Amino acid sequence: MKRLLSGNEALALGAYHAGVRVAAAYPGTPSTEILESVARFEDVYAEWSTNEKVAMELGLGAAYTGVRVLVSMKHVGLNVASDAFMAASTTGISGGLVVVAADDPGIHSSQNEQDTRHYAKLAKVPVLEPSDSQEAYDFMALAYEISERFDTPVLLRSTTRISHAKSVVDVSRDRDMPARQPVFKRNVEKYVMLPVYARLRKPAVENRLISLGEYAETLSLNHIVWGDRRLGVVTSGVTYQYAREALPDASFLKLGMTYPLPRNLLREFAAGVDRLVVIEELDPFLQENIRAMGIEASGKEFIPRAGELDRGIIEESCRRAGLLPESPPREVKAPSASLPGRPPLLCPGCPHAGIFFVLSTMGQRSKSLDAEDAAKQNLKLIITGDIGCYTLATYPPLRAMDTTACMGASIGQALGMHKAGLDGTVVAVIGDSTFLHSGITGLVDAVYNQAQITVVILDNGTTAMTGHQDHPGTGISAQGKKTKAVDIAQLARGIGVDDVKVVDAFDLKALRAAVRSSVNNPELSVIVVRGACAMLVRTSSGPRAIDPAKCDSCGTCLRIGCSAIQKTGETVCIDATLCRGDACTICEQLCPEKAIGPANTM
Repeated sequence: MKRLLSGNEALALGAYHAGVRVAAAYPGTPSTEILESVARFEDVYAEWSTNEKVAMELGLGAAYTGVRVLVSMKHVGLNVASDAFMAASTTGISGGLVVVAADDPGIHSSQNEQDTRHYAKLAKVPVLEPSDSQEAYDFMALAYEISERFDTPVLLRSTTRISHAKSVVDVSRDRDMPARQPVFKRNVEKYVMLPVYARLRKPAVENRLISLGEYAETLSLNHIVWGDRRLGVVTSGVTYQYAREALPDASFLKLGMTYPLPRNLLREFAAGVDRLVVIEELDPFLQENIRAMGIEASGKEFIPRAGELDRGIIEESCRRAGLLPESPPREVKAPSASLPGRPPLLCPGCPHAGIFFVLSTMGQRSKSLDAEDAAKQNLKLIITGDIGCYTLATYPPLRAMDTTACMGASIGQALGMHKAGLDGTVVAVIGDSTFLHSGITGLVDAVYNQAQITVVILDNGTTAMTGHQDHPGTGISAQGKKTKAVDIAQLARGIGVDDVKVVDAFDLKALRAAVRSSVNNPELSVIVVRGACAMLVRTSSGPRAIDPAKCDSCGTCLRIGCSAIQKTGETVCIDATLCRGDACTICEQLCPEKAIGPANTM
């Protein structure tokens, strides 16, 4: 059977056909669709874990019982999971454990670029890199075989283009469930990493790496494609596709397993070509490891270290290095018309818009309704932000975020600024899913160390940034089953926060009052701002309109940053097709001239 699959769909189907029984993940682009695809199979337990570390720990526990397990995440998620990941390498497993980490070259939807292959070397575990959807499907079965044969987790590295691009896949297998049933065999020396036992496991890990290196020599995933022997190219993953297009006549060593490397095969290939070049995205991981073997290889001297590669970039880089002849510049025709730029904005009707407007104006960040009030209070807000779609509030016109580092960091950063003696009021802003992911421990620390900060938890009832996945606060599992929801306000009180307020995200007066009360409170305060994500409000009723007879074009409504409110010349209007109407009304509450109301009354 042939099917058109994205890399993520192929990875999920490959794992299913390989007999995976347990799957866990935390959503993050470009990896999200892996768990979503696995969750459709009723005979697999699949969950959105609280965070990647919990997903890895769950996966490790399940693998200890002998079943096959899949854990997936994006590249920065492996940072969160690294403690448990390193433990998995040390203890080994019983069943197969495959960890998929999707890197994001070009930083399409992340806070950094990161090369996951370094984790494989650090943990001394094998890493596989598919170059298309077919290999994504095929490599999963092999990954489980390697995992069980060598008693090791296997890291499978994908990248944005592999994860999201679709290609035809020959689905050649059916679900193959190992006959064994889950059972835990007590083995204290293997699974309990007291120092006395950990010292015994260390030689086993080193010997395993030697055996994996010998095995790499026999793998068909690593193979030579001979061409013109004046140039030999070592490459892997999606870069193999680009390099073959850019250098069609060259000889290639395609690596499907990029750690440990097939040393003998590499030496054979290097001896057979006049010049050896390594073409890889991000860090010179392969190049440095090949050079460490005493083999002369170039690559990152002319191939970019940052961003995605493509055929054009490789061709231009190789021309500069003298590997391709110069070609006459191509005439590039200017487009007949260009579309206007669209800055990233919060959605119309977003429940985050109101609170960020309040924070922006009360912090004297803009000339608006609360500027005079803020000046009277001599109020200066520093807003530590977090990872989520609400990070878009950094952009104008809101300009309501001063820091963003990593998941859950906002609360710890606010605490650090306060303890450093900062002259100003610090407000930490964090989403509901992010708070449950890694913000809870920061809040515990703030309670324990008596932080005089305000924490705003934006509860829109979903993980919006990655495609509206459920989380522990929604009470719905990854497989659509109703479960018990975590009450964030109750959780904050249980931790020990005395001042906890729950406010309607679309009530500006209540938002202002809550923020004023909290920032003036000398103790720790938490404000839970609740309002459904605009994308989950399926219908829109009562769109708003502007009465031109009352509007004086003051621009106050434009300060919300709602893309439904538009200005042409001196005229401000509301696009009824975008407006969320009765579900929002922020602009109506805000207008000083009362010029905004239901469209059917205008």
